Amino acid sequence: MLSIQRDSRSVEDLPYELVERKGVGHPDTMCDAMAERMSRCYSLHCLKEFGGIAHHWFDKVTLYGGGADIGYGRGELTSPYRVKVFGKAAFRVGSAEIPVQELMFRAAADVLAEVTTGFDPARHLVLELGVVDHTGAGRGRSRYQPASPEDLVPLRSTGLVSNDTNLLHGYAPLSRLENAVLGLERLVNGPGFKQRHPDSGWDVKVFGSRRHDTFSLVVNMPFLAAGIESMDHYLARKAVIQRELEEFVRTLGIPDFRMLMNATDRNGRPYLTALGSVADTGDVGVVGRGNRVNGLITPMRPMSIEAPAGKNPLDHTGKIYNVLAMRLAGRVHEEFGGPAQVHIFTSKEAPLECPDEVVVTTRPDMDEPALKALESLVETSVAGSGELTAELVETGVTLW
Repeated sequence: MLSIQRDSRSVEDLPYELVERKGVGHPDTMCDAMAERMSRCYSLHCLKEFGGIAHHWFDKVTLYGGGADIGYGRGELTSPYRVKVFGKAAFRVGSAEIPVQELMFRAAADVLAEVTTGFDPARHLVLELGVVDHTGAGRGRSRYQPASPEDLVPLRSTGLVSNDTNLLHGYAPLSRLENAVLGLERLVNGPGFKQRHPDSGWDVKVFGSRRHDTFSLVVNMPFLAAGIESMDHYLARKAVIQRELEEFVRTLGIPDFRMLMNATDRNGRPYLTALGSVADTGDVGVVGRGNRVNGLITPMRPMSIEAPAGKNPLDHTGKIYNVLAMRLAGRVHEEFGGPAQVHIFTSKEAPLECPDEVVVTTRPDMDEPALKALESLVETSVAGSGELTAELVETGVTLW
């Protein structure tokens, strides 16, 4: 059932706004990335070996940080990261084994190497597997204990139904504050910045607030301890980077703002890490505690509490519709103008191409031809869930 609501209000009309982003080196974001990489590695292995994908989910990944020896001019991991993977998956198809432990380790190692500096999986990673192949109520044994490749699901399969009951949301466009918060983290953790500032760490967290047209930004960014010689050196390097970040914000058309960088400095402590994350010194990360699928934490917006990373891309609507709602809101905004919201509700076993309810909020002055075009856009988008599943598996979609 499709409902269209007309509303011209925007988050920019609110007198106050708050936004947060946990960067790619934050332990929670690391867990999201590892869980999703695990799902892709598992799916691609199944496709290559068997021609279809075995049911699975790896959306309960936890990272227990390591230990480190950190001081001016030195930073070394002395105790490894510990990644624990909880979920369900098939361990074999008939008599052919699926190397789940190996796939999970490789996925975790690849992600951690991408979002830290100097990570060595052989020395810095221990992975513990808590994955089972138990079958739930109403499910045949073939779901997690497939007897042959015929029990697996090929990509772009039709006739699939929702694996769960879910409520998902998306909106567009991003506000000025949201663009600033997202842009700052992407700048700092982008390849160009890392080349200019190789002593910068990855565990970047950005907070932003807006009171009418006055913005406040807080940026926390660790430095690599091996590259910092003293407190004076640290403060000088921080000043250089903060100037670059402030200039970036100005290019976004935000002239009235203040920025606080590395608030811990107020206690006279430099923000230093060994590999670039607080996971170096024991901090813990968990899937689903960080950014939503648009990369932000936005308490003043509709925001799903679903944790899509690592969920089954075949039929788990907490993942498929999460991405779909965000993308559909973007298309509604681009094609019809004004702020847009998309809300999708589905019940368990509902056909993927026919969720129980889709609610679209759009501008109030749309005429009948535009409304008909909007209805067609929604129907086409929802019917394309099979292509979205293929994209999630084959090329990947960033969900954090």
